[in-house]
Amino acid sequence: MTLPVALREGVERALVELGLGNSVASVRPAGGGCINNGARLDTDTGAAVFLKWNASAPAGMFEAEAEGLDALRAAGPLRVPEPLAWGADGGASWLLMEYVPSGSSGVGSLAALGTGLARLHAAPAAASFGWSRDNWIGSLEQVNATAESWSEYWRDRRIGPQLELARRQGRTMDPVFDALLEVIPLALDDVDRPELIHGDLWGGNWFAGTEGEPVLIDPAVYRGHGEVDLAMSELFGGFGAAFYQAYDRERGVSAAYDAFRRELYQLYYLLVHVNLFGGAYEAGSQRAAEKVLAQLR
Repeated sequence: MTLPVALREGVERALVELGLGNSVASVRPAGGGCINNGARLDTDTGAAVFLKWNASAPAGMFEAEAEGLDALRAAGPLRVPEPLAWGADGGASWLLMEYVPSGSSGVGSLAALGTGLARLHAAPAAASFGWSRDNWIGSLEQVNATAESWSEYWRDRRIGPQLELARRQGRTMDPVFDALLEVIPLALDDVDRPELIHGDLWGGNWFAGTEGEPVLIDPAVYRGHGEVDLAMSELFGGFGAAFYQAYDRERGVSAAYDAFRRELYQLYYLLVHVNLFGGAYEAGSQRAAEKVLAQLR
């Protein structure tokens, strides 16, 4: 694998500043997520780092990701790679971070992930919902302007913008979505504690390290409701019983989550998929909205 010349030069300047080497000795392809390139870099001094890059990344995307990684690291309960440097060279934005080798996951990894996630959600957070800056969910901007009310935040920063974007493409025109916006205050009126969440916790955004320890990657962080992470984890097959049992033992899950909040939170991610990938996710979005309404009307 060969890095573009300007990108390589920019990364090597960062390596020098970090004291990790003077040049890139080898480049090994690795997953960079759904939209990015990724590689393990070995330097001339033997250091290993991980590089993500994207020639079409919006300005600030990787800086926002680095901030999210730092926030998750500071919270403490789960391992998160350390962001080292970021920049843009030769038309490509990039993020350099700690290289964490992967190992084998099992029941113990899932249980540790569930326990750690529950502790992340229980950690002290700021007084308002949102985040200090906007970030991205996939390639879509995620607006994080703060709000005092979680119901306002979920309606006006999450469901509403994605619904509007889908409708500009002629999708999600059914009035069930308008009715859903009206019931969000009722659905979320008892959620009053902002919690730091990963924000995009599907199966591709964690892995097990060499000791089986769970490692979180590719966050879209903000202060929200921890059950959002649970809902996303269940959207595409789930993480396995050990994960959910461990989370429930540590923190518990509300009856409202099983009744309708799972679908209300999953709806955001379904609408994101409508906007990224098209109409294949439209029917699932409508089913989720209908289930929420059936429980609350």
